[in-house]
Amino acid sequence: MRIDGVILKGIGGFYYVEAAGDVYECRAKGLFRKEGITPFAGDRVVITIGEKGAENIISEIHERKNLLKRPPVANVDRLFVVASIREPLPNLTVIDRLCAAAEFKDIEPVVVVAKSDLGDVSEIFGIYSLAGIKTIAVSAVTGENIQSLKDELSGHISAFAGNSGVGKSTLLNSIDSRLRLETAEISRKLGRGRHTTRHVELFKVEGGYVADTPGFSSFDTDTGDGDFISKDNLQFCFKEFKPHIGKCRYSTCAHVNDSGCKIIEAVEAGQISVSRHQSYVTIYNEVKAVKDWQIQK
Repeated sequence: MRIDGVILKGIGGFYYVEAAGDVYECRAKGLFRKEGITPFAGDRVVITIGEKGAENIISEIHERKNLLKRPPVANVDRLFVVASIREPLPNLTVIDRLCAAAEFKDIEPVVVVAKSDLGDVSEIFGIYSLAGIKTIAVSAVTGENIQSLKDELSGHISAFAGNSGVGKSTLLNSIDSRLRLETAEISRKLGRGRHTTRHVELFKVEGGYVADTPGFSSFDTDTGDGDFISKDNLQFCFKEFKPHIGKCRYSTCAHVNDSGCKIIEAVEAGQISVSRHQSYVTIYNEVKAVKDWQIQK
């Protein structure tokens, strides 16, 4: 029997596939290895159910919408970029890196401002509302907007990302207590590393799938590993730049400090946030310094 499913996680050569309301332990078809194909969490697959004790086999992997290499997760629809309003303070450059990485992979970024009970969220809301990026303020303590966040998960494969300590695991536990993800505080008590989740795993939550993605706080600017955003493509990863692209005085305009730049004019006119443009310039200068031979194709 062959049925369609979604890979929830892969550990030690075994893949756990949610299909027809059950979770099946599977092996990948041997031909995949010969063809250099690796299944990932989030892959939509066809599995062949083994008979009389035989192993279940992933026999087909459907075409992917996208693939994040680090962390390895496929077919992500939304990236929830988690930042805390306090403890730690929000790092706008990290938020903008993640939003750019999402746009590059055709993933909708959603900025989640956690620990909203600890401070005023109006400034960060203003920045990302102006950029056209959906923003939600939440508190695991008061329960503010937890239901609104749950509603955003339905029907999608979603990933959560952000710097260590911003409360990703606490937030996911608030969304669904069955997850029981280890928080940073528990991790410190047990003497474990700064990232509390050690592999990518999808969880079936609120009619969709969510993944906690350890270590995903930016995209790499040294080697790329398939996720590298070039200096020429970076402008398209800031969605509020798009109406102004191609209208600058010079066709080679980098939108950094060029005369006649329509994006800089939009910043001066208050149409684009100063902090977003500063993040763009920071990232642009980093990727500009990367040599072609350093980029993994």
